[in-house]
Amino acid sequence: MSVGVHKLPCEGSSEEAVVEFTHQSEKLSYQPPDSPGNKGVAVEAIFVAPQDPVIVTSDGNRLPAVPAIEAYKLNVLRHEAERHDGVRVHVREASRPRDTVKETEDSEGDRVLSFPRKEDEKKRSDSADGNLKRSMPPSSTHPLFPPLPLYGPSSRWRDIHCLLFRFTSFFLSLAFLGVIVLGSLFTSIPPAFQYIWKRLESKDPDADRPFYKEEVRRKQLREQQVRRWRRRRSTSHLDHEDSEDNDEGDSDIKAVGPDPIVCDIGFYARRVGLDVETHLVETEDGFVIELWHVYDPEEYTPLPEEERRHKGPDLFTGKARREPGQTKNDKKPKFPVLLMHGLLQSSGAYCVNDEDSLAFFLCKSGYDVWLGNNRCGFKPRHVLLEYSDPRMWCWNIRQMGVFDLPALTSRVLYETGFEKIGLIAHSQGTTQTFVALAKEQRPDLGEKLTVFCALAPAAYAGPLIGKMYFKFMRVITPAMFRMLFGIHAFIPFMMTMHSLLHPRVYGWLGYKVFSFLFNWTDRRWDRGLKNRMFQFAPVYVSAESMRWWLGRECFAKHKCILATKEEWRAEEKEDRELEKEERSRNEKKADKILKAAERDMEGNEESEESKHAARRMRPKGSRAWYNRQAPPFALWVCGNDALVDGTKLLRRFDRGREPHVKVVHKKVIEEYEHLDVIWAMDAVDQVFKEIREVLWKTCNARDLCRVPEGCENVPAWDPAGNEDTKKEDDGDGMESDSSSGDEDESS
Repeated sequence: MSVGVHKLPCEGSSEEAVVEFTHQSEKLSYQPPDSPGNKGVAVEAIFVAPQDPVIVTSDGNRLPAVPAIEAYKLNVLRHEAERHDGVRVHVREASRPRDTVKETEDSEGDRVLSFPRKEDEKKRSDSADGNLKRSMPPSSTHPLFPPLPLYGPSSRWRDIHCLLFRFTSFFLSLAFLGVIVLGSLFTSIPPAFQYIWKRLESKDPDADRPFYKEEVRRKQLREQQVRRWRRRRSTSHLDHEDSEDNDEGDSDIKAVGPDPIVCDIGFYARRVGLDVETHLVETEDGFVIELWHVYDPEEYTPLPEEERRHKGPDLFTGKARREPGQTKNDKKPKFPVLLMHGLLQSSGAYCVNDEDSLAFFLCKSGYDVWLGNNRCGFKPRHVLLEYSDPRMWCWNIRQMGVFDLPALTSRVLYETGFEKIGLIAHSQGTTQTFVALAKEQRPDLGEKLTVFCALAPAAYAGPLIGKMYFKFMRVITPAMFRMLFGIHAFIPFMMTMHSLLHPRVYGWLGYKVFSFLFNWTDRRWDRGLKNRMFQFAPVYVSAESMRWWLGRECFAKHKCILATKEEWRAEEKEDRELEKEERSRNEKKADKILKAAERDMEGNEESEESKHAARRMRPKGSRAWYNRQAPPFALWVCGNDALVDGTKLLRRFDRGREPHVKVVHKKVIEEYEHLDVIWAMDAVDQVFKEIREVLWKTCNARDLCRVPEGCENVPAWDPAGNEDTKKEDDGDGMESDSSSGDEDESS
């Protein structure tokens, strides 16, 4: 796109339409019209989703965060300015409430365009006009996703406005952070005294940890690895190396250097014999985000840097760098898998447990692992916008789902040549996926996924949302929230401290703060790696994103990501009433079936099937979030998770609220907390091996790909639901935490 405002035709068209289009374009452009170079002029709006337009600029770049009504108006005015019918056009605001643009003629034969009034901008359109330039998009499809503010190009007043917010938010957010840090330190005093008291009693304070012996063993192993590494680097000990190795009693111990605790997943990948390359990906609204590729150096040659740059904003073009084929050691290709991280984290969270890290485990098992990162992350980047521009930070969970996730998926498909990939997400990563796959957003994304594996799925809020500091953020008005936390990055001082503090101090403090905020403990983690775990968090996120999570309008109020509080409570009430009626009806039906079975022994098998069918009768919901394009779901729920309530989501699927969603696997691990699903010492057995099997059983290219380790006997999943199951039910259809099978919940 190279058309500028000054190049629009005026001959035979209305001067008023051209003037109005010019004014609208100036409002949505990157820079004001009198700026040097005048680049980034808004020329057209593209609706990626019904409520998510992006602005195409004259130099072919993209601008984000435009209210739908403003983008719609730009398209209509451009269309009118380009017409050559010789009829004059007048632009007016509608005198009466309406939700579409109305075209009429005045007494002189001129065309009059009546746009919706300001107060009507939030209304939906019922227009059947299929022309996107004419169809009125909704400014929000749901109360959970209110329209974002429009900041426009730089101006003196806007810059003063931004400086005021940055000034006030620096001190106020710093004070808020100080209160949280002091609170976390204060609550650490009693456990510290208990620890000291046990030491004074000559007791081991850590003896009651569930994996204490394994922790000690791993710590000793790491110490032996470091000693061997140091001996190999020290010429003074070469003559004694063999004898000392024999004294240690294990000649298989690898030589691994000490861990300096760095924020570098490539470093930790190389410690386990793998490596990482970074690809840059451009989203459809112009953000440049990082995609990390974990690979085995013996099988894959990394691409040169120029080949790993972003390729522009166009997604799912059908092009591929190469067709899936042999690797450089003549093995079959690995099936690609994309991993998405949680709130305030990066995908480095999947790389902190050495061999037992999920990313490294899957790579060594035989998958092609790609780690996705959301916008801004450690390095905020946009093709046009700078860090100080408020438009750089005008986004929330919907933009992360609608723009970031499809961009990352498209790039993995391009790089690997496959038609579909597997998706794994944790916490906020599951939220953005749930949002993206919704039928009002980008349901077509589901056709690019073989399965969606949700770890600690964040669809419903847990009891933690009622804590005092979260209530405070929910009580204050949106204006006060922006005054407190600004309109740019959320408490950017946290990232400053990350660069200033020693890694061990930062890791210790990071655990204390996040444990205080989210009720996490490290009981099931390897404490020797805990400082490393917090080097990849926090990252830059927008204040608008945190307002969506914690503010008074969205998630914190409704306690759900895609349904209002009134809607999901009404569904819960309806389910209870239906279950009560069904229980009574089934009891009567069961009596009749048993009596019939006693009279006719030959019909016993049919009677058993009838009883099984009776037990499986479930009410079907009428307000489904997803359509038939949704991929199969697999869910691992933490039973001791105070941050989110995964059991409500399971009940939604169990009760038939989502008739188009196939749940191929579900598991509740009662003792797990929110982060245990990726960091617990037994996560390999409890979660990772099951993920490996689910990815393979739902793979659509099994004949083309190599069989992952441990999946030799895993059958292909049957979408019709005719599959074997290894689940153990506890009586109500919910899987116990000791089971490790699969189930089609919607068959």
